[in-house]
Amino acid sequence: MNGYIRLMRLDKPIGTLLLLWPTYWALFLSAGGWPDFDLLIIFTLGVIVMRTAGCVINDFADRNIDKYIKRTKDRPLTSGEISPKTALVLFVMLLFIALALVLQTNQLTIQLSFIALLLASLYPFTKRWTNFPQLVLGAAFGMSVPMAFSAQTGSLPLTSGIVFLATLVWTLIYDTLYAMADRDEDIKIGVKSTAIVFQKYDQIIITLLQILLISIFIVMGNIFKLDQIYYFSLIIIVIFMIYHQFLMRKRQNEQYFKAFLSNNYIGMTAFAGIFFSVAF
Repeated sequence: MNGYIRLMRLDKPIGTLLLLWPTYWALFLSAGGWPDFDLLIIFTLGVIVMRTAGCVINDFADRNIDKYIKRTKDRPLTSGEISPKTALVLFVMLLFIALALVLQTNQLTIQLSFIALLLASLYPFTKRWTNFPQLVLGAAFGMSVPMAFSAQTGSLPLTSGIVFLATLVWTLIYDTLYAMADRDEDIKIGVKSTAIVFQKYDQIIITLLQILLISIFIVMGNIFKLDQIYYFSLIIIVIFMIYHQFLMRKRQNEQYFKAFLSNNYIGMTAFAGIFFSVAF
């Protein structure tokens, strides 16, 4: 059982939280306050299920390369604790659970879910043929945004695009930090990533992306007419970003990973600003 828990990353909730925050941004912004309670439950469970499914298919795709990376060499599929066939069966089972959840919404949301599934299933394999798999992951994670808007409003307003863009850019930032921690080993085994493309310019590019993200957050606040408390939350986010810059200056894999983990607080802080602006 421990092997299945580790395969689905149920012992490491960071990935679920990073996906959950933008989903909550979208639900509360689309509702202009508290979203429908049933949708809050459906999307919370859906995020958990799809994140675990994503981890399973990711480890299936990487089972022959994870053994060369120190951080991943003991994963259940790589070590032989769980067979690839069993992992695929588990993946399909999780998809059926996700389908059962999305069927409780509307037709537009169901249609969007197939795009989300395609992107989530495709992402693990993109590391072989594109230098920008983080963009694919950002799009996959970002699909929770239009799905939340369509489930809550029954339509897909243009305003959902700015929230999707914020999610895409934020994912590009933190997953590049994640890849920077594995960069040396990835280069040896031929895995592609933005961290490898950026190389010595990585901190400068991350800085520019952080400035872009804050700019998008400001535009988002204007579009949805959020209160001053939201803009105060952006100041706190800038402080976190400065902290990440400090960590990156050391150019150590452990510090890159620490900066990645700390991005959870950026998503949480943004949600807090949105929540206190619209929920009361």
